[in-house]
Amino acid sequence: MQRTEEQDMAISNPTRRTLVSTGGAALLVGGLGLITPARAQSLAPTPTMRGGSNNYRPGAPVVDKIGGGGFWMTGTVRRAGDGAPLPGRRIQVWAHTTEGHERDERSHGATLTDADGVFRIEMPQIVPAFGQPHGHLAYDADYDDGPFETVFLRPVMASASDTTLDVAFVLNPV
Repeated sequence: MQRTEEQDMAISNPTRRTLVSTGGAALLVGGLGLITPARAQSLAPTPTMRGGSNNYRPGAPVVDKIGGGGFWMTGTVRRAGDGAPLPGRRIQVWAHTTEGHERDERSHGATLTDADGVFRIEMPQIVPAFGQPHGHLAYDADYDDGPFETVFLRPVMASASDTTLDVAFVLNPV
């Protein structure tokens, strides 16, 4: 079956009704998000953990290593919302270890994050205190030049024989 010249013109020159209904459908679909690109979810800030500030020592010195070492406390520090790494952030670490209790000054030290927002500090092996092997970490806004809220963490290790503990801070801008 062949098309006539009138039929060809109708296909190439849509009527006003066709344009309005097609445009309306496109707006509706776009408005529903069906043709909009997916948006990344906002990264939520890390809440302060109950008991995280226990035995905290304000202004603990930045050190290369705490005690004799043998255990690695590692982690990342990122900004809430966009998840950008935060270099140069000061993280304090303390724990009950084979060399001292978490109340002891020698069991405390701080480190700085690198250009990728990663920190790593060696310390003595963590041992259970009150039945749980755990560490304490803090981002303390009072001892850092960043405009972020203070966060205390108290992560519990899966096993007392673990030789590393990795944590993530997501800091909320003030």
